[in-house]
Amino acid sequence: MPTRIIRLKVKPNSHVSSLSELPDGSWLAQVKAPATEGRANREVISLVAEHFRCVKADVSIKHGAAGRVKLVSIRTG
Repeated sequence: MPTRIIRLKVKPNSHVSSLSELPDGSWLAQVKAPATEGRANREVISLVAEHFRCVKADVSIKHGAAGRVKLVSIRTG
């Protein structure tokens, strides 16, 4: 299966959940969940899986789980 790696900036505690690509090729994820107890990370995984039309098990945070900038791996195919 091919794997895609994206650079993702997360903004927790947003009013709306959304995922959008920025002009520099990175992505911005705005999530409603707070950045505590992994809640924002779980919402990021769900948001990425929904956007790229794959199951949540195909999405993983490779780097930056505790920070706002993450490298996310997406298995496609």
